[in-house]
Amino acid sequence: MHPRLAELAWAPTRIGEISLRRRLEPTTNIEVYEVKLGDEYLMSSLFTVAEEELTRLGLAALPNAPLDVVVGGLGLGYTARTALADDRVRSLIVVEALAPVIDWHRRELLPEAGTLTTDPRTTLLEGDFFALLRDGSGFDPADPGRLFDAILVDIDHSPVNVLDPTHADLYTATGLGRLADRLRPGGVFGLWSDDAPEEGFLAVLRQCFATAAAHVVPFANPLTGGTSANTVYVATTAG
Repeated sequence: MHPRLAELAWAPTRIGEISLRRRLEPTTNIEVYEVKLGDEYLMSSLFTVAEEELTRLGLAALPNAPLDVVVGGLGLGYTARTALADDRVRSLIVVEALAPVIDWHRRELLPEAGTLTTDPRTTLLEGDFFALLRDGSGFDPADPGRLFDAILVDIDHSPVNVLDPTHADLYTATGLGRLADRLRPGGVFGLWSDDAPEEGFLAVLRQCFATAAAHVVPFANPLTGGTSANTVYVATTAG
């Protein structure tokens, strides 16, 4: 008999105890994978539309090929796997601060994890995305100055609701300027947010990038029987 709830993995981290659970969702009778940080829910396979749209909207803004892409935050892998589904993507570096999350994928505790970990285009980099940007290390240990076509970030809840106080500087003009410097001409910065579009953040994006827009991504919510929405910000450097 399939257990209604199973904890697949658990580990202490610098930001708290993180766990991976699998459960049977009673409203839909489907298998759901969830990540919790302490008692807080971080992500669920029940809601992945916006994570996938982060990649689609970001890469859609790039007419060129081949593409070198960075994804900040591995999570359940939906943003990264959507990038690999685009044939234009030549290389994908996924930066993840928490070693246990990388381990879940390598052990294939998550569905379709092998699609990501066995693709020769993929590099899973254990590291603090924000620190690598802040200290100038970059996202390719073999080439610290390397530039990319797209940097897609899904780590914090929103630009004003961060998981760790050290993340907050990314969402300032200084932090976004550092990120823009890591992009090729015409490159794309994409950001997932759980909140509605924030005009203050859009204003800062427009200071640092040639274009910036907020896309509201609606999706069915079986828990409420209605519709929920996330936001995907897409900004481009000058071509």
